[in-house]
Amino acid sequence: MAKSVLLVALGSLAVASGSVAPASRPALRLRGGDTARAPLAAGKTASGNSKLAVRGGGGAVGGIDWTLMLYFAGWYVGNYYYTLNNKLALKASGGATDGFPVTIGFLQMVIGSLYALFAWVAPDMRPQPNVTPSDLLQILPVAACAAGAHLSSIFSMNLGAVSFAQIVKAAEPAFAAFLGVTLYGKSISKAKWLCLIPVIGGVCLASLKELDFSVWALLAACVANLFAAFRSNENKKLMDTAGLSDRIGSTGNQFALSTILGTLSILPFWLLLEAKRFGTFVELFKSSKALSSNLVTSGLYFYLYNELSTLTIKKTSATTQSVANTAKRVIVIVGVALALGESLEPIKMLGCGIGIGGVLLYSLVK
Repeated sequence: MAKSVLLVALGSLAVASGSVAPASRPALRLRGGDTARAPLAAGKTASGNSKLAVRGGGGAVGGIDWTLMLYFAGWYVGNYYYTLNNKLALKASGGATDGFPVTIGFLQMVIGSLYALFAWVAPDMRPQPNVTPSDLLQILPVAACAAGAHLSSIFSMNLGAVSFAQIVKAAEPAFAAFLGVTLYGKSISKAKWLCLIPVIGGVCLASLKELDFSVWALLAACVANLFAAFRSNENKKLMDTAGLSDRIGSTGNQFALSTILGTLSILPFWLLLEAKRFGTFVELFKSSKALSSNLVTSGLYFYLYNELSTLTIKKTSATTQSVANTAKRVIVIVGVALALGESLEPIKMLGCGIGIGGVLLYSLVK
């Protein structure tokens, strides 16, 4: 099953590489930032009736963009299996009591970085970026925030139920709104503020009946939301840099650079917190197939699903992206909870539904 899923995700990226014209120069896009969207073109069918052309070009057949469908499939499946395999790797390494969350998070990003480097050196797979040291310094804060969000999420999932961590992470818009107003001078409409009430209320409701509740898991998920909110705001500033998107060259290159720089940014934390126990981890890695297989696959899934999600942003509207992201979160929460035997108490699922519904409304209202 794992091999089949990896083939689906890799196939999606192969289609992505082949569907981008060499002369195209997509704008720099990090997850959470605004995107430029081309208008839909109206054309004529053979019968003379108006027909709406599907954005995305060559994967559309019969009005359906099958390339986009493949992106979505790879994104959803990759996110689900990353979340599941990540939790299994954390358990196999010792769990909340004696585990290696920093090592696992760091190595997952190392695996993604190695894949990114391979894509640059493999013949005809992906053109290398033409960035300067100054460009890399500008990208570094965004990459560091993305890495911080990843590592904090792993702490949360290691200390408590995956479903609970995902529910709390759904409250990210509340953190983004607060930071945007207090630190970035942005204004939030009254309608958006009102949408945050069910988001926060839903998370609180889901916490009441969480059988595997941990204050530290809650705090770690909140820290992950803070990092994600900073990443989103900093990315919007980064996108205003003249010529940077041309030097990066593609969405794939942008995410590859972010992954590599993010890996370097959390290296000091790994050296400080868990490097001295790395020998113990290596022995455990050699003796435990559950750890070795789930660690490697979760690292690949993490990179692939994130890159595929950025490719869907290029080909969809903001509304479609909001609905798709909401549906993805529900699938991951319920699917992983069922696979791991986590609690799905009615009050917890009610809180989950209210919170995620609030997130969807927040994404849609002006």
